[in-house]
Amino acid sequence: TAQAPVVPFLSTVTGDWVREAGVLDGGYWYRNLRGQVRFGPAVADLLATGHEVFVEVSAHPVLVQPISEIVDAADAQAVVAGSLRREDGGPRRLLTSMAEVYVRGVPLDWSGVLPAPSRRVDLPTYAFDHRHYWLQPAESATDAAALGQTAAEHPLLGAVVHLPQSDGLVFTSRLSLRSHPWLADHAVGGAVILPGSALAELAVRAGDEAGCTVLDELVIETPLTVPEHGGVRVQVTVGGPGEHGTRTVELYSRPADDAPWTRHATGLLSAAAPGPDGTRYDFTAWPPPGAEPVGTADFYPGLAGRGYGYGPAFQGLRSVWRRGDEIYAEAALPESLRKEVDGYGIHPALLDAALQAATAAPATDPAQDGAPVLAFAWNRLVLHATGATALRVRLAPSGPDALSVEAADETGGPVLTMDSLVSRPVSAAHPGTAAGSHDALYRVEWTELPAPHPDGTPAWAEVVTADDVPPLTADVPAVAVVEAVGGDGPGAVRAVTSRLLGVVQAWLAAPALEESRLVVTTRGAVPAGGDHTVTDPAAAAVWGLVRSAQAEHPDRIVLLDLDPASGAAADSVLGPVLATGEPQIAVRDTALHAPRLTRSTGRPAAAEPTPVFRPGGTVLVSGSGALGGLVARHLASHHGVRHLVLASRRGMDGDGVPDLVAELTGQGVAVDAVACDVSDREQVAALLEAHRPTAVVHTAGVFDDGVIETLTPHRLATVLAPKADAVRHLDELTRATDLDAFVVFSSVAGVVGGGGQGNYAAANAFLDAAMAARHAAGLPGLSLA
Repeated sequence: TAQAPVVPFLSTVTGDWVREAGVLDGGYWYRNLRGQVRFGPAVADLLATGHEVFVEVSAHPVLVQPISEIVDAADAQAVVAGSLRREDGGPRRLLTSMAEVYVRGVPLDWSGVLPAPSRRVDLPTYAFDHRHYWLQPAESATDAAALGQTAAEHPLLGAVVHLPQSDGLVFTSRLSLRSHPWLADHAVGGAVILPGSALAELAVRAGDEAGCTVLDELVIETPLTVPEHGGVRVQVTVGGPGEHGTRTVELYSRPADDAPWTRHATGLLSAAAPGPDGTRYDFTAWPPPGAEPVGTADFYPGLAGRGYGYGPAFQGLRSVWRRGDEIYAEAALPESLRKEVDGYGIHPALLDAALQAATAAPATDPAQDGAPVLAFAWNRLVLHATGATALRVRLAPSGPDALSVEAADETGGPVLTMDSLVSRPVSAAHPGTAAGSHDALYRVEWTELPAPHPDGTPAWAEVVTADDVPPLTADVPAVAVVEAVGGDGPGAVRAVTSRLLGVVQAWLAAPALEESRLVVTTRGAVPAGGDHTVTDPAAAAVWGLVRSAQAEHPDRIVLLDLDPASGAAADSVLGPVLATGEPQIAVRDTALHAPRLTRSTGRPAAAEPTPVFRPGGTVLVSGSGALGGLVARHLASHHGVRHLVLASRRGMDGDGVPDLVAELTGQGVAVDAVACDVSDREQVAALLEAHRPTAVVHTAGVFDDGVIETLTPHRLATVLAPKADAVRHLDELTRATDLDAFVVFSSVAGVVGGGGQGNYAAANAFLDAAMAARHAAGLPGLSLA
């Protein structure tokens, strides 16, 4: 038998109060499930009978709002509150809810939850005297209007200034990962790059302000990298109207007030021409008839494996289809960004995701299938509607390396058209110039350290090969020392780096040695000291290798370069070196030096630049990849070189070489594209004998990245061959030649070390040291990292 309720309640089934036993039987609950719930009338009846407090006792308030609406409709006064909330269901939440009704005049019996007070304290009978002891900030003009500017009313722009003399415009902003956290989801090679779609969005917004709604052209010159910490200042400038009403648009950035501006993009804006406003393709028939679906399940994991960090904000590609040369796709913003579309013409993350379809769909050329690209040139972009959170997009060929773009919303309504978008493949290892890296060249400066005061020389053990490491685990020393001497032999670099690789791998694989330090000693491998002389370039490769190991395993290994001018052993300086806590130390005389990156002030510009390359000379460019092509064009256009020799393994059969040769030949440059493996000494000798160059520029190199534990002597040799071996051959075989220049392209990985690039860092550290040795010998030698 149903018992009588302890607390009477008004039934939403009968409309009466339930106070007696036997009412809440099975028939009652059947009617409760079967019949209409009279919740509204029950609340109205309670209000009519004078009830003024409604507390919803539940895990999360769902009835508070409808009760409040009934109270408002009845024009009554009542307190309506909840008790607990989702993910906030503890005693603190309950007490807070109790306090909320208490402060609204509802009496509560606190004795059940609070201890009885020992005495009551009367409140003052006078009004509280408000005295502020905190310093009050002075009023300052910080909004755009107070500063004489106009608010840009765009999420990526702060203010706009109209220039009276030229009738131009200047938009200003500051971008950071704190103000725009979704930008962190667009990373290439570990650097956060502002997507090209954002640059286009900025240009379109600037054009709208000037009455020019068509982005006729936008060419991205330099990627804009957003720093991990701090921000980057951005300016968008719009020129005055030209003869036909067109205006120029340029986008600049700089990381600090005292840094020069870098131009990232330049373009042209115009007013919309009369004509049909919309897409040429009918997007209402969707998916497109006759199109074959393309799988995208592995698309983003594949990009991530190549160094392209597209986070959730930029993983909006949903479906892709292909019909002949045409690509169709669906893209949508993630739920977290949909509320942020206000103010944008089209959200950059949505447009970027839509354009990713060109990469996701299989390419006609299998060699380029899935190759990641970044947008380079945008031509005649017109925005037809704003506020889209999802797109249907059609991409079709529009010339070499170009695609036309049409996009509509989910109903088929036109959103965007673009005559052509030109993209360029990029390397994840070299995505572009980071924000702040353009404000100066940097060089490594070996700074003398204050003399440390060690407690003494720690006990240490000598290690020669990897086989010497496991026995150390029986009686663990505080320090182990391994000497790395390169020498001058043809296989010196490979021999010393392979031996040290084995030692480092064995050291890192021994858990018992985690608290010990491995000290790797070289002699004359780095340009520290007054004369900056490098006497053992082969050992410099060890520094590159071990720097990467240090990046992957901090506080496990110390690099120590001993003074080549003295025969002092490592044990004489071991105590002071370890006492500094520095991971890299060079000893010169009795002083300790540590490497620091400092700005290079450069040299004063000459009134007239001195020509580097002699007229009628021949410049050998070894390596015909993307970098080799850029160098060849630069030599022809900026230095007036009229004879180039392009040496690569495949010669004229290399990718893009015929087009490059034709381009340079059209500029009046005599070009010889020859097949030569520059890691083979005999082939290099034959090449030099046949062409007798007056300058050498070496750009060749390969990647075979992997963390230190996965590297092998073979993987070391693979990366060393086109860099260390090739430069050694070119260096030795041209020593008797009067060269105008000997330039090599190395990498910052060789300077600061890069996790996962131990072999690449070793090869480039050798290049830097080899050029330092040439320079010290009075020969031309320049390494560009």
